[in-house]
Amino acid sequence: MAEKRDYYEVLGLSKGASDADIKKAFRKMAMKYHPDKNPGDKKAEEAFKEVNEAYTILSDPDKKSKYDKFGHAGVDPNAGFGGAGGFGGFGGAGGFDDIFDIFGNMFGGGGFGGGARRNGPMKGRDIQKAVTVSFEEAAFGTKRAISLDKYVKCSTCDGQGNEPGTEKKTCPNCNGTGQVHTVQRTPFGQFQSSGPCPECNGTGVKIETPCHTCGGAGKVRKNVKINIEIPAGVDNDTVIPIRGQGEPGTNGGPNGDLYVVISVKPHKLFKRNRDDLYLEIPITFDQAALGDEITVPTMEEKVSYKVPAGTQPGTTFRLRGKGMPNVRSGRKGDLYVKVNLEVPRTLNDEQRKAIAEMGKTLNQDCYKAKKSFGEKLKDLFS
Repeated sequence: MAEKRDYYEVLGLSKGASDADIKKAFRKMAMKYHPDKNPGDKKAEEAFKEVNEAYTILSDPDKKSKYDKFGHAGVDPNAGFGGAGGFGGFGGAGGFDDIFDIFGNMFGGGGFGGGARRNGPMKGRDIQKAVTVSFEEAAFGTKRAISLDKYVKCSTCDGQGNEPGTEKKTCPNCNGTGQVHTVQRTPFGQFQSSGPCPECNGTGVKIETPCHTCGGAGKVRKNVKINIEIPAGVDNDTVIPIRGQGEPGTNGGPNGDLYVVISVKPHKLFKRNRDDLYLEIPITFDQAALGDEITVPTMEEKVSYKVPAGTQPGTTFRLRGKGMPNVRSGRKGDLYVKVNLEVPRTLNDEQRKAIAEMGKTLNQDCYKAKKSFGEKLKDLFS
């Protein structure tokens, strides 16, 4: 049998951690390994059990004290360190009841995989929908009607599950608690465990006449259309929460939420980095040498920009506030425009002659980079 890991190590804590630190660490680790978030993952299931065991000991002052003094032997019923009863104290402070409360907050009252306290109000399941928008729609915002296949509250029984005109009855097996408790006595002490009632599946009530529409589930699967508003400035993987548009809750619990995940199509001209846009514009030799007024497209309009004389290839200039709006603040980023020198590929004889004549009139002083390179080359071979 593998040796147990230190309970503090399991929760990522150091010995002497406070009660608040222990509970905080447990919430984090339990959320990470919870079976509802890792369906079918055996390793996560084992880690989840390990985390629960560590919390059960460290959240109980008496057990924690024994563990701090004697290690695992202090809480092992077979070791004889006053730990008789082993984990039989789950019903007390810091035991499974506390764990159920924590999971009720994290998973809508579902507890361990939804089995505990099912007779209490539980939030409905959250759902996710991917939506693709154009670059322009991301820049200015848009409205969409999206289609979803999801469970909705049964209109026949209003989500109650029983046929209209009939009533639910309290489960006689658990007396409406939704839980059954079993106690097992062993030579090492008394073991107590709790679980969902098998008669009512943990709901606390029995439906003798199920609704003819939903079969007692209280919900039916349906295709629905929802109008959503996509704000300006969204980017790839932006998540838009729409509260209450998930699946219906149970026992009076609230609906789950809808999370719309955005994907943005690329643009033909613009590249994006967060709220800033990048654009490359070709210019001619005479525009770069003499300067010129060029037209720069933005997401909203065309603007004029004066390219100064002597502009070098690859020079980048910035237009403030011409980028994308920030999805939260609405403040716009900047547009960075890079000018690329375009060299003519085909020339007639007259054009060749004109360029050659111009080249003869330009000396080294006209080309700073070329002059600097020539001087460095001269020094290299002198």
